[in-house]
Amino acid sequence: MQKYRHIFFDLDRTLYDFDRNNRETIYQLYCDFGLAEMGVADFDTFHKTYKSINLPLWERYKKQEITKKYLNVARFSDTLKAFGINHGLAEKFASEYIRLSPMQVHLLPGTKELLDYLFPKYPLHIITNGFDEIQFLKISRCGLEKYFQHVIVSEDAGAQKPDPRIFDYAFEKTGALPKESLLVGDDPQSDIFGAQQAGMDQVWLAQPGETSAYEPTYQIGQLKELMDFL
Repeated sequence: MQKYRHIFFDLDRTLYDFDRNNRETIYQLYCDFGLAEMGVADFDTFHKTYKSINLPLWERYKKQEITKKYLNVARFSDTLKAFGINHGLAEKFASEYIRLSPMQVHLLPGTKELLDYLFPKYPLHIITNGFDEIQFLKISRCGLEKYFQHVIVSEDAGAQKPDPRIFDYAFEKTGALPKESLLVGDDPQSDIFGAQQAGMDQVWLAQPGETSAYEPTYQIGQLKELMDFL
C-alpha cells in the first residue's frame, strides 16, 4: 500500500513560473504606461525596486496589518514614487496588473509531465497563498484545472501558509488526513514549516545553493525527481 493518499502542491514558484510571469507582466505595464518616456530608463532597476517594495508589503498583509486593496495599490504607488512619479498612475497600474498577470502561462519545467504521471495515481490538490481572482485564473489559463480535485486559496481559507488554519481548512475540504498527505512547495517557511506544523510530510523544491532552517522530509531540485519516489 502506498504511503501517501493525497498530494498537495503549492502553486507559485512550484508549478507556475511566477518570477518569469511576473517580470513579463511588469515589463508590459512599464511599456504600456510609457515609463521610459517619464524618465525610468532602466527596466531592471524598476523591477528590482518593485520587488523590494512588494515583499515587505506582502509580509504585512500576511500579518493582517494592511488590506488587500492597500497592498494592491501601495506596491505600485511606492515604486513609482521612488522614481519621482506621483501623478495618479498607481491605481491604474494596479488594476492592469490584476488583469494582466494571470494571462501569463509559463510553467516550471516538467510540470505537465509530472502531473500526467501523478494524476492516475493520487488525488491532487493545490494549496496556495494569494487572491482568488488571480490564482484560479492562472490555473485555468495554464490548463491545470483537470489535474486537481481541490484548489485551496488563502483568501477563501481566511489564513495564509504557514498558519495551521489553512491546512485545517484544506483537510476539511479534501477529506485528507495529515499523515497520509504530502506537500510539495518551494518556500521553506510557508510550505515546509507550515506542513510540518500540520503533521504532513513535505518535499522542498529548492533552488541551487538555497538553504533552509527547516529540515524537509525530501528535497529536490527539479519537479521530475518526484517521479523517483511517487
